[in-house]
Amino acid sequence: MEHVPAPTSSPQVRLDGLDPEQAAAVRAPRGPVCVLAGAGTGKTRTITHRIAHLVTTGHVRADQVLAVTFTARAAGELRTRLRALGLGGEANTVQARTFHAAALRQLRYFWPQVVGDVPWRLVDSKFPIVAQAANRTGLSTATESVRDLASEIEWAKASLVAPEDYAAAVARLRRETPYDATKVADVYAGYEELKTSADGLLLDFDDLLLHTAAALEDYPAVAEEFRGRYRCFVVDEYQDVTPLQQRVLDAWLGGRDDLTVVGDANQTIYSFTGASPGFLLDFSRRFPDAVVVRLERDYRSTPQVVSLANRVIGAARGRIAGTRLQLIGQRPDGPEPSFAEYDDEPAEAAAVAKAVARLIRKGVPAAEIAVLYRINAQSEAYEQALTEAEIPYQVRGGEGFFQRAEVRQAVQALRQTASREDLPDARGPELVTLVRAALARLGLTATEPSGVQARERWASLVALVQLTEELTTHDGELDLSGLLRELAGRAESRHPPTVQGVTLASLHAAKGLEWDAVFLVGLADGTLPIAHVLGDNGTVSNEAALEEERRLLYVGVTRAREHLHLSWALSRAAGGRKSRRRSRFLNGLIPEDSPASRIAHAAGDRRGPARAHPTCRICGRPLLGTKSTMLGRCSRCPADLDPVLLDALREWRREKADELSVPHFVVFSDTTLTAIAEQLPADDRALVAIPGIGAKKLGQFGADVLAIVRSHSSAQDHKTPGEK
Repeated sequence: MEHVPAPTSSPQVRLDGLDPEQAAAVRAPRGPVCVLAGAGTGKTRTITHRIAHLVTTGHVRADQVLAVTFTARAAGELRTRLRALGLGGEANTVQARTFHAAALRQLRYFWPQVVGDVPWRLVDSKFPIVAQAANRTGLSTATESVRDLASEIEWAKASLVAPEDYAAAVARLRRETPYDATKVADVYAGYEELKTSADGLLLDFDDLLLHTAAALEDYPAVAEEFRGRYRCFVVDEYQDVTPLQQRVLDAWLGGRDDLTVVGDANQTIYSFTGASPGFLLDFSRRFPDAVVVRLERDYRSTPQVVSLANRVIGAARGRIAGTRLQLIGQRPDGPEPSFAEYDDEPAEAAAVAKAVARLIRKGVPAAEIAVLYRINAQSEAYEQALTEAEIPYQVRGGEGFFQRAEVRQAVQALRQTASREDLPDARGPELVTLVRAALARLGLTATEPSGVQARERWASLVALVQLTEELTTHDGELDLSGLLRELAGRAESRHPPTVQGVTLASLHAAKGLEWDAVFLVGLADGTLPIAHVLGDNGTVSNEAALEEERRLLYVGVTRAREHLHLSWALSRAAGGRKSRRRSRFLNGLIPEDSPASRIAHAAGDRRGPARAHPTCRICGRPLLGTKSTMLGRCSRCPADLDPVLLDALREWRREKADELSVPHFVVFSDTTLTAIAEQLPADDRALVAIPGIGAKKLGQFGADVLAIVRSHSSAQDHKTPGEK
């Protein structure tokens, strides 16, 4: 951790401890300034020194500065750093708050001028109001259902989408909704109505921002008083700003440009909440005279970790990828990141626990070790493995597996099933079937549901079924009573540690944190990237969502200071079918001499002839990566692409998609069309040999595609040599 000097009595700024880019950001003239700061590049140090520099050079008084960020922890860190620079006295205080805390303070002050004596109250939780609105609309009031509806309302308000515009907005954005969009819109409208009563107004956290913006926009006296009070603004983590927060920021500025923003578009991982990197990406367009500084010297991680991080984000595509920062490691060399493949998740978790124990024996504190995963339900295997290894741990950003409400409900449902007089003597696979049946009424379905909260609940129930499968594999005579005893024993053994231990956290919860050693686990397709951004056959159904999943991996890699371990398992349960594939994001990252690379190359032999690893049709080398596999060639091998045929195929796809009223990629992806235009299949057999074209698509579209290819080939044959 960076050393924070003791507080001084007056602002003191020493620039000789800053690197050239940090010093340039600190010394930049009074706004607008955009600092593109990569992970571990000292952005907090830079912005606090910039604030102190502006104060000490007389550009602004300390109490005229408002710095905002997104979490209370980050705001507290800003205040601590500013106090250390002498900006913490009664008359010399910079305001450092979250957006919502700043808006709440301002709204309380200006409310009488704007609304008068109408009382208002901030709701602690919107849950009961959303539940009431859902009930009126005829939707489920189950906990996860209400939470998903509340999340949709929060997204809509953060995105400045009114109830009457919600259905059109989600259709335009192709946003997945937990229920039919018109039903969600009805709940949203009902929720807003229920917050108004004869007793006054109920405001949620988004209302704080909406009312603050409206007060400044619609009441000149309020705007004049506020803008006389605050003259300089600093926004941290600017890539996570929502349209609503940007509206508040615009109202604060009122046409002025004394603004410093700090962010990294390649760490955008909260777009599902309405956050948009667009404001950061467009900063120079909005402020053509802005000073833009890039911080790329990474002081957190070893060069080996930094190199891997650069390669992860180097494969990104799209507009955000164009802003990527090329991090430069500043620390001494450390160990190379390791990669490992395991037969199943229990084996992966046990290996991770052993590796954690080795690090602790070597002197790495348990509190400086983290195990990071994509979804919270993955924690169960690691809680169990660490418990068996007697290694203390803490679950950050969530509860332990057996403390989660849905798991407690599931165990209670199994107890009720066990008490039935007509309980069959179910063992082995029959016990698994019995558990599935008992959990079906709690939300266990054959397919993954829509909605983030519903998915979290579903994943926990699936994990409980998979745990049952694992236990029956080891004990074929296990019955329901024995299963309940095993679950109770596991729950009892997992008491919160009395001392700080290893951190278990999701990748989202790990944002902004760092550890000496990080284990990134469960890196399999369907988990990272998460299943719902992939189609049924593994093709990408949402490119933007896929890129956000890649950025999650990047965030995970950049949490590690020195030790970094990446792993995946081919099966969930011990002895299960090894049907998983390592994450597509790892393609091209694993060194050729790594044991994991050799395992992956030999995977076809181990999993049978049908799973033989594809090779390049030109050079014969094994293919790595989904795109190379679909094209049938290495990225370095030359392609004999027929652009006229590709255009004809794209035009046909457009017409077919319009006819079926589906997105273009549902017919065929761009990569599949490219493969067709390169390989010129002449019959059904050659067509289905192209990955992404199965029996169903052959039946739907095969005749059309082959006719286009034949027609084009015939036209080519009739051209003179000079025309070809």
